[in-house]
Amino acid sequence: MSNAANIALTALSAFDKKNDVIANNIANVNTDGFKKSRANMAETVPPGVKVSAEQVNTPGDTVTIEGVKNGEWETSNVNTEEEIIALSVNKFNYESNLKTVETAAEMQGTLFDLFG
Repeated sequence: MSNAANIALTALSAFDKKNDVIANNIANVNTDGFKKSRANMAETVPPGVKVSAEQVNTPGDTVTIEGVKNGEWETSNVNTEEEIIALSVNKFNYESNLKTVETAAEMQGTLFDLFG
């Protein structure tokens, strides 16, 4: 398979892991004190893509319940709208890399037909 296809395959794996990070954030949007994570993409050598997740330690909103001892706590710092947008962008990135792999496979098949 071509170099472009191999790079796209590593990107597909990275975008799959990024989906897992986003899904975990969305699943914990109502978990008090939960800190969201972000998936960071980076180039690799040999050419490819890897992903690493890091926790975002910005505080969530503080909620106070009057009349309750120690009635103050922090909500999660997950913004659902932000996560849905990230999921949508990730979907398009995944699809474009999938198309790269499909095109490389078609080109390779055409070459085999020409020389076979």
